[in-house]
Amino acid sequence: MFLTGTASYFRPEITRWMQPELRLGPVTPRRAAETAVAHMQATSPDDQQWYIYLPDDRTTETRIFAMPRPVPDAGGMKKRGGEIRLNPQTGETLNARETQGGEHFYRFHFQLQLPHPWGRWLAGLCAIFMLAAILSGVITHKRIFVDFFTLRWNKGQRSWLDAHNVSAVLALPFHAMITYTGLITLFVMYMPWPIAANYARPEAFYTEAYGTEPDGKALGKPVPSMPIGPMVDAAMRQWQGGQPRTIIIRNPNDAAATVTILRSGADRLNARGESVTYSGATGAMLARSGSPGPALTTAGVMLGLHMGQYAGPVLRWTYFLLGLTGTAMVGTGLLLWTAKRRKPGAKPFFGFRLVERLNIAAIACLPAGMAAYLLANRLIPADLEGRAELEVSAMFWTWFGLAAVTLLRPVRRAWVEALALSAAAFGSLPLVNMATTDRGLPASIASGDWLFLSFDGAMLGIAALLGFGAWRAGQARVAAPPRRQRRSPAAAFHPKEIHDVA
Repeated sequence: MFLTGTASYFRPEITRWMQPELRLGPVTPRRAAETAVAHMQATSPDDQQWYIYLPDDRTTETRIFAMPRPVPDAGGMKKRGGEIRLNPQTGETLNARETQGGEHFYRFHFQLQLPHPWGRWLAGLCAIFMLAAILSGVITHKRIFVDFFTLRWNKGQRSWLDAHNVSAVLALPFHAMITYTGLITLFVMYMPWPIAANYARPEAFYTEAYGTEPDGKALGKPVPSMPIGPMVDAAMRQWQGGQPRTIIIRNPNDAAATVTILRSGADRLNARGESVTYSGATGAMLARSGSPGPALTTAGVMLGLHMGQYAGPVLRWTYFLLGLTGTAMVGTGLLLWTAKRRKPGAKPFFGFRLVERLNIAAIACLPAGMAAYLLANRLIPADLEGRAELEVSAMFWTWFGLAAVTLLRPVRRAWVEALALSAAAFGSLPLVNMATTDRGLPASIASGDWLFLSFDGAMLGIAALLGFGAWRAGQARVAAPPRRQRRSPAAAFHPKEIHDVA
């Protein structure tokens, strides 16, 4: 959860890297909205709803989810609408490889690839235990500030404890914040009873809390829709320059058509954006979201802190590095558990062996799976149908397959080999990218393509870190032989000395 959540801070950038065919420039929100609506009017003007996600500074394409009207001969069922990706400048459909991109890491970190809602429930349960561990650790840790400056190498269990303490104390406020806000983001699902006790229908709560309008029915009276551009400009004036992020058009080309424009949360800490609703037939403003109360404002700020969408490049990299310290805190804690229970010469019990092998699978094999996901994006043919699911499958087959193979190896060799394979996988990414696309490292340097240049640099840095871990795992501690001294025969067999030598 911590590792994939950390990667999710660069979710749009990962998606753009995984679609190297796209080279789109910035465009104004009005232009992107106009080209999106023009495309939908030309291709499917009779849909029931259009969800239009506009590009911003980090995403360069327009995404549209269309909801067709019910088909009469299908028992009133709706045809499934797919996702449409457009060039925001021209409104043309983009031709790029199918991929889940960074969205896969984002979804996995709080759903764990489990059916809804069980993955979210499990993630929430883990977050509750994590928050309890952080708070209790602060209370019981008497040397918290002293241990921040203490890191002893090659001392066995003591070294793992020092590493755990330093990684925990270094970013303690971040760890507490990110765990608590992660729970708050899904508090309505974890605690639905107050809503059930006070509202007959959950939709009434969302309408009152967030100002979302219920889906209205079409009147069946065709009316041409008003241009979207002036509505976008009017919404931006309402928000004093705030940028729109999502446009929801209900019942287009009908007398009951409505256009709801939602504000982006990327320009402020509160991720709960305001909204303005216009009549699609006349262009007049029908409603706007009111000022949220303290509770909703707090929830929006908590969501913004957790997602980090408001963060600029420097703060986003800070989030990323602090997330890595959280990953290190969890990993060193797992290793400390086994280090404390490893008794020289004693036969390990089943629970110890299980945790020892699970640690290898979680710490050393998961990075190989994440690298396999990125490698599959380059190695699977770009025009192959269903390739997005194959990329995801590559991650899990590699992760679990490598974990199964390590069961056949001694523990020390399993650590070294799994970490070395993970390092090799990440290190090969820039080479594979250079061999399969025209945006390799030399070309990125020459053209100033900072996205691909930064991505390749990050992959090489991660490979070096994993390689260092493999090297350290292979360094067996060799005790220095005791100095020989002249002693009497009786002293040579003293029990205490025999114990010390052992």
